Amino acid sequence: MTEWSKGAAWMAGEVIPIGEARIGVTDWGLTHSDITYDVVPVIDGAFFRLPDYLDRFEASLATGRFDIGMDGQAMTAALAAMVARSGLRHAYCAMVAARGTPIIPGSRDPRGCTNHFYAWVVPYIHVIKPEVLAQGARVWIAKDTHRIPPDSVNPHVKNYHWGDFTAGLFEAKDAGFETVILTDHDGNVTEGPGFNVFAVTGGRVVTPERGVLQGITRRTVLEMCAELGVATEIRAVPLAEFMAADEVFLSSSGGGVMPIAQVDDRLFGNGGAGPLGLRLSELYQDWTRRAAHRTAIPYR
Repeated sequence: MTEWSKGAAWMAGEVIPIGEARIGVTDWGLTHSDITYDVVPVIDGAFFRLPDYLDRFEASLATGRFDIGMDGQAMTAALAAMVARSGLRHAYCAMVAARGTPIIPGSRDPRGCTNHFYAWVVPYIHVIKPEVLAQGARVWIAKDTHRIPPDSVNPHVKNYHWGDFTAGLFEAKDAGFETVILTDHDGNVTEGPGFNVFAVTGGRVVTPERGVLQGITRRTVLEMCAELGVATEIRAVPLAEFMAADEVFLSSSGGGVMPIAQVDDRLFGNGGAGPLGLRLSELYQDWTRRAAHRTAIPYR
């Protein structure tokens, strides 16, 4: 294994091995989690839906009042150069904007920071490993932690505020489960660390509306359902309804569509993946191969 096969980073216009990437210890991105980011998957040597991920990232930059001095074309060039240098053809590629270090030491004015862009890529990351999905993935509903309210931290802006997710993950792992889903303070299902949530009930696919990231893979699921003629709803999903669903599945750039076999003590499909979840998982792989969704990477 070469150092490049472990991943690469783009920082200040230079592509470097991932192990050499650094940000300053006084950067607000580190000290205040004052960062927005996005992740685009690399599948078989091409970015999947890169324009959509860039659009969302640029919307996050505007909402967070980040000025990184790069447009979409410049960011595309940086990401492509970085992935090409790494040689990775199946990868997890992150683009990041950090608030930066205050120009005046000790300042508490975010306007006085020099914002900056950096990126990194590593071998493809699965939110839930394929072998776990094959055996039947088990998900825990957090009991002691709720999702950060959207009027406190905007979930539409992808961020590093994982205090709620981390607490939920400890709870799930201690209970022997693979990952966690958080509810809001009204008892509705929201999302989990790195994924959106879906339920199949009465022949319809429903997914939470509030307190969640507007996931690109989530959008892909909704579009695939339209292609299959399956009705969808984006609305509040009470936990009781979710637990009574016919099947449930997750969506993420780190794994596509992931059918779930068990939530807490509730088994779905006799402890196996549901038929619609499996069909959408297979269709997602087909969508990643469609030319309209692929942006080629200029490998050397």
